[in-house]
Amino acid sequence: MHAWLCENPVGVDALQWKGLPTPQPKAGEVLVEIKAASLNFPDLLIVQNKYQMKPALPFVPGSEYAGVIAAVGDGVTQLKVGQSVACLSGTGGFGTHTIAPAALCMPLPPGFPHVDAAAFIMIYATSHHALVDRAQLKAGETVLVLGAAGGVGTSAIQIAKIMGARVIAAASTDEKCELCSTTGADATINYTRENLREAVKAATGGKGPDVIYDPVGGDFAEPAFRSIAWRGRYLVVGFASGPIPALPLNLALLKGASLVGVFWGDFAKREPKANAAMMMELARWYAEGRIKPVIDRTMPMAELKAAYAHMGSRAVKGKLVMVN
Repeated sequence: MHAWLCENPVGVDALQWKGLPTPQPKAGEVLVEIKAASLNFPDLLIVQNKYQMKPALPFVPGSEYAGVIAAVGDGVTQLKVGQSVACLSGTGGFGTHTIAPAALCMPLPPGFPHVDAAAFIMIYATSHHALVDRAQLKAGETVLVLGAAGGVGTSAIQIAKIMGARVIAAASTDEKCELCSTTGADATINYTRENLREAVKAATGGKGPDVIYDPVGGDFAEPAFRSIAWRGRYLVVGFASGPIPALPLNLALLKGASLVGVFWGDFAKREPKANAAMMMELARWYAEGRIKPVIDRTMPMAELKAAYAHMGSRAVKGKLVMVN
């Protein structure tokens, strides 16, 4: 097997494409022949030693992938050799093969392409947990999605529309705003040339959004929070822009608003039954054609460093997927 090995987490340039012995699965594990792996923001942080999870060195990055089971370990009865699966295990995805815990593998129904499957779990699980569970989104409410042309942003647009909400998508270019419109957004805001707060006010008739979905953080967090409706819910999803914002808490008081943390990974661990039910619903929505990952492009696994550079340019729309 070959894999991108991180022996020193000082950045992408230190990664090396190496030939390694193909491992054999232990009890409760499976060997996955990787067909596709998506690039997520944590995959950048983890090779820079900036992510909250710090795996033992050396490790293979790549948190989310899909492929075919090549071998199963003792005690694995729910999966079989030749079966297609998707997995989000935190590491291991940027290679030709990896060992994965069987419990973290999602069996793929017929007709679920590996590229879509590799870009599915993280974004849709995050957005469903955020909007349906944490925000308790209701039909007829308005959702403002920041960073709306990215992976989680496009998934949030789709799920909010399924829930019957009106969606305002904010993105950094006209091209990204057009993508958001084709994904289902009812209105768009280019926040590099429009005043975000004034544009949100105009788009909501002065009422403000009932729910704000923020995977970006940074400078737009405070003007967005200042625009929120009475009893609004501000979803703290992530900090893709880098800086973690500090918000004046009097804003929550004045609007009767809630600041709501979204940590799908811990939700999945702490509430496995609820998470399993959610994943079943998402798989059903995909099968019904109601949700589909937006794929910016696919690239050969050997071009991972170029994919990281493309992601760093902020030009990605939807998800980048590496393929073998």
